[in-house]
Amino acid sequence: MTPDSPRLTFSVLTLFPELLRPFTGEALLGKARERGLLAYHLIDLREFAGNKHNKVDAPPYGGGAGMVIRVDVAQRALASLPERPDEVILLSPAGPRFDQATAEALAGKRHIALLCGRYEGFDARTESLVTRELSIGDFVMMGGEAAAACVLEAVGRLVPGVIGDEESHRQDSFSSGLLDYPEYTRPATWQAQDVPAVLMGGNHAATGRWRRDQALARTLERRPDLLPHAELTPHDSAALLALGVSAGQLEAWGAPTPPEQKPPPEQKPPPEQKTKKRRSNVGPEK
Repeated sequence: MTPDSPRLTFSVLTLFPELLRPFTGEALLGKARERGLLAYHLIDLREFAGNKHNKVDAPPYGGGAGMVIRVDVAQRALASLPERPDEVILLSPAGPRFDQATAEALAGKRHIALLCGRYEGFDARTESLVTRELSIGDFVMMGGEAAAACVLEAVGRLVPGVIGDEESHRQDSFSSGLLDYPEYTRPATWQAQDVPAVLMGGNHAATGRWRRDQALARTLERRPDLLPHAELTPHDSAALLALGVSAGQLEAWGAPTPPEQKPPPEQKPPPEQKTKKRRSNVGPEK
């Protein structure tokens, strides 16, 4: 990598490049491009239609509703890229769900191509041109551009230098396997709701433990499906037991054994009070 080359290049192949142009030019993604950390190539699939009307789709063989984007269009568009991508990703509901672990793996690449479908999608033979498929969830959209935007942001923000505070990556939701803990800022009191006192006390160890416990509680309440895959500590197991999780459930998740509770020290009986003999000031009778 030369000093002037970006750390990561995204090539997005789409029928609607203008949908993504503002997204890649604003906020942190835009600033990262200005600083030379990220590069974006928005490629119009219609330029590779191979006909005077720029028509990229055709009716499906066997009949059925909708139109299908031709495989030869996708192949020519990918062949036009100035360098071979490390990954060619087809954004498709048939792919595995995109998650933080995948984003972290992709952030280490040099060049990623994202293939965005429309209509009834691509000819199935397009799958032979890609390295993987990805889905952003079990729902239907009109095209892959919004999914591409999710990948651009989730992956791009992990590239070193894009976000100033690298520590924030490690504290993000899902990076630890848990949902994030709740955050607070000024005002300290708002509509009779106070910022938790532990965050105001300046005890960093107590704050760290409180935040971890809150992350565990939130995850248990809202996304318990994450807990079997989270990296839990013995203290986490103790906190989950206190939150009502059974020991059997912790064992099923493969959670570590909580630390043994030390018995409270024996209370020694208070020492007997000895009565001091007071010296009498009365002398012997004379």
